[in-house]
Amino acid sequence: MSKLPSVAVVILNWNGRAFLESFLPSVCASVYDGSLDIYVADNASTDDSVAFVETHFPAVKIIRNSSNSGFAGGYNEALEHVKADIFVLLNQDVEVEPDWINPVISKMMEDPSIAACQPKLRAFSERDSFEYAGAAGGWMDILGYTFCRGRILYTIEKDKGQYDTEQDIFWATGAALFIRSDRFFEVGGFDPYFFAHMEEVDLCWRLQRAGYRITYCPGSVVYHVGGGSLPQGNPRKLYLNFRNNLIMLCKNLHFDEQWIILSQRHVLDLLAAFKSLVSGKPRDMAAIFRAYRDYYRWRRTKEKSYNDTFPRKKLYDLKGVFRGIMIWRYYFLNKRTFSSLTQWKKQRN
Repeated sequence: MSKLPSVAVVILNWNGRAFLESFLPSVCASVYDGSLDIYVADNASTDDSVAFVETHFPAVKIIRNSSNSGFAGGYNEALEHVKADIFVLLNQDVEVEPDWINPVISKMMEDPSIAACQPKLRAFSERDSFEYAGAAGGWMDILGYTFCRGRILYTIEKDKGQYDTEQDIFWATGAALFIRSDRFFEVGGFDPYFFAHMEEVDLCWRLQRAGYRITYCPGSVVYHVGGGSLPQGNPRKLYLNFRNNLIMLCKNLHFDEQWIILSQRHVLDLLAAFKSLVSGKPRDMAAIFRAYRDYYRWRRTKEKSYNDTFPRKKLYDLKGVFRGIMIWRYYFLNKRTFSSLTQWKKQRN
């Protein structure tokens, strides 16, 4: 049997004393047959979370980042100080089962082309339901809208074993992301401009462009609180999701697909802004317009400096891409679950 890879679980923390107190004990109780280190990477917290970890969990290693540069920049800075074959990027609001690491590592050892993998994500508060941030693996439709097996938009399914099959996916959740350290650095890590939201989708897209696989492992289960930093419905969250999604599409789409996809997205996003206004949510509409303003600023000031190392592949050549428009089928055809969405498409084909 080949030697097991070394694993480092890295928890990015910002003012998360309460989360660490609740969830770090389960992480420290993790069982792994190989070498395992646990880190808390602190994003310049102003609470006593670092002192709490040092006092109550002396075996946990502390990394102090110079500032709060968000999820993307914070992990980029912290991981420069971590030595391991596999990084596990774990949110501070995640509870794990003792044997959650071994199944994923076994899966990744089967094929060296697997660069990243995610466990099954269930909701901490409703433990028989999938959780919004990753569920049973991330997908994307042909217009760049992201969703998951087990979660489409805000419709979240109960876990009845319907997605207990391993499969390639488009993106793995940043809430519990297993990734080979050399692959992380090979593709340039997270885009720090993103700050938070969509950075893991962008990273996984670049990994696929580089020829690697992203997979889902149902044999590992973790429980995520979600919304610990920015809850659903927060205009700041909406702004980051829209802005970063547009930048991600511009960075990664094949040039033959860019114009048609981005032009359709502009129309649909304008409709989303109008819907926010008539629904009595003017702050959401303003967030979408700010996202577009800053997306165009990015294109003027930063697009040319983007180091586009890997060949751009057409969406149909990538794994985990739904060959349809998810929001059309969700709202107008009432396809609210991943199974019904993809089964309808198979019937049409």
